[in-house]
Amino acid sequence: MRDSQNSQRNLVLASTSRYRRELLSRLDVAFFTAAPAFDERQEDPWFSEIGAEAFALRLALGKAESLRATNPDAWILGADQVAVGPGPDLLHKPGTEDQAIAQLMRLSGATFRLVTGVVLLDAATGEAATAVDVQTLTMRAYGEQEAADYVRRYQPLDCAGSFRIEDAGIKLFTRIDGADYTGIIGLPLLAVARLLRGAGLLPGP
Repeated sequence: MRDSQNSQRNLVLASTSRYRRELLSRLDVAFFTAAPAFDERQEDPWFSEIGAEAFALRLALGKAESLRATNPDAWILGADQVAVGPGPDLLHKPGTEDQAIAQLMRLSGATFRLVTGVVLLDAATGEAATAVDVQTLTMRAYGEQEAADYVRRYQPLDCAGSFRIEDAGIKLFTRIDGADYTGIIGLPLLAVARLLRGAGLLPGP
């Protein structure tokens, strides 16, 4: 996927997430963002059939592919994160305070996973390089009042799992196991940097 002209092609982040935008900007690579024309909730039935890792990659690729026609010469970076657990259940963004509190109480004292699929799509050829980041997280056995106070103050309504480790949400955890903490926030930069280097968009082997 590497050629001498790659660095002159646009890099498009297929996301409107401010978290992903802020993370990608850390890599000092030029990019712009675009909203993917992709309804990820319509894909939910696939989760039980293909498993969390393949499902996260399916969503990431769907986002990237949805922008291919309007960015035919670009590199398109798609990412999607799914929260799984306790057990095999898929967790969605809560959307409301009540649902966020209920989700946090479901996770109290439990271990669950955050699985992020990343796809770098060459819109010109249709070739895609992929990576998956998995974080295993264990929460404290906190009470409902603590969960409610956190939700009402920090409003993690757009976060699957109903927390942010960047704020006081870190106090809800007892253990985090993973290769790259940025994967928890939504874009695993070590994996992304690997993909960008492979495409010639970042320097180095």
